[in-house]
Amino acid sequence: MSPRIAAFAQAGPPPSPTFTAEKCYGIAKTGANDCASTGNNSCAGTSRLDADPASWVYVPAGYCERIVRARSAPHTALANCRNGQTCILLTIS
Repeated sequence: MSPRIAAFAQAGPPPSPTFTAEKCYGIAKTGANDCASTGNNSCAGTSRLDADPASWVYVPAGYCERIVRARSAPHTALANCRNGQTCILLTIS
């Protein structure tokens, strides 16, 4: 882990952004999340995989719905797909 990410990971929860923001789940790169839903990881900078469905980052309000595969709530159907498990998600509309 780079020193920059390690320092950020130890910082705990991120400060509130200076803009009107919303939490956007499933788009953070490994180690670049702002926080996570309960039981996923300890908080900022600690996600272990790209696009972890339970980790979130702050984005400007209204932007999350414009990002492919992003959600403004945790991906509950995918939240248990970690640690190399194979998971299948079916979306029925």
